[in-house]
Amino acid sequence: MVSRSMPGLPKGHPNRTTLSMTTYFITGATGFVGSHVAERAIARGAKVRALVRPTADRTFLEKIGAEIILGDLNDVDAIRRATDGVDVVVNSAAKVGDWGPVEEYRKVNVEGVRILLEAVKGKPLQRFVHVSSSGVYAARHHYGTDETEPLPLNHIDGYTQTKVEAEKVALAYVRDFAVPVTILRPGFIYGPRDRTLLPRMIERLRERTVIYVAKGRYALNTTYVENIVDAIFLSIDNPRAVGEVFNINDGLLVSKRQFFEAVADGLNLPRPRGSVPLFVAWWTANWRERVFRKKNKPNPPRITQSTVKFAGLNLDFSIAKARTVLGYSPAIGFEEGIHAAIEWYKQAYPAQ
Repeated sequence: MVSRSMPGLPKGHPNRTTLSMTTYFITGATGFVGSHVAERAIARGAKVRALVRPTADRTFLEKIGAEIILGDLNDVDAIRRATDGVDVVVNSAAKVGDWGPVEEYRKVNVEGVRILLEAVKGKPLQRFVHVSSSGVYAARHHYGTDETEPLPLNHIDGYTQTKVEAEKVALAYVRDFAVPVTILRPGFIYGPRDRTLLPRMIERLRERTVIYVAKGRYALNTTYVENIVDAIFLSIDNPRAVGEVFNINDGLLVSKRQFFEAVADGLNLPRPRGSVPLFVAWWTANWRERVFRKKNKPNPPRITQSTVKFAGLNLDFSIAKARTVLGYSPAIGFEEGIHAAIEWYKQAYPAQ
């Protein structure tokens, strides 16, 4: 790998390297985080190889000059071809959601990660960045929780359960095969190109069906998309990141109410008004989940344990380790980030 640095930027800044012969393999590159990683890598002068399902929209990746490898995380042959000769792997692909058999999540989130790690085992890899989630922590209030917190063996849904299992697999490959893995645990990621969570929130705001839990006063654990991308590149460039796990967020306490009101105000929508106590929300979610499972409903109820965790718990996680080890300092604050997210939404969905 040969690189040239841009003068004027501090050592370790994720944009410092501007010319690089590094080859990146990115999973989830047609998605929210992965597309930003691919764009940043190409801006740094790197070559990007992206794993893309045959049915996915690859227009953006083709536009920025990424090499397309058709396949998915369970396609062993495609993964072997895609990882041949790469220097860096960034795994941002995952099956997300809070409903369905855990085996379906495990196939992608655990076995897919294992296939990736097997493909690069023993190769001269610079870094393998695995994008996990702060959802791996227990479903309780958190006040400055750091990475030393033990993770629960059993979780409330298939996504968080398998994200825990995937981390264990990844760290085993560090220990047993010296694969240079770094694990990042972002919070709730928002920003331009989010075609899933933010549009769903906005739809609920338009329907006037958003009801706060505990008056929306607890922290949301926001992570602006470019901040997590910064953390990814700092992890790639820093040898001290190997074998480590880092919480990544905006370093701010943004409440659920603050977030929803910012979105509503930005789109001239009515602010949510109603609220229910946390214990009522938990009881309702458990009851509705039991009913839906008994009836084998393919889709989740409107309220689940996962939505109560998101909407009703204090989710405050320390990023002190990332600041100290990686030199991570969130560059984009909430006001700037939410403005960018809303402006992108207006352009992407002009008829709304």
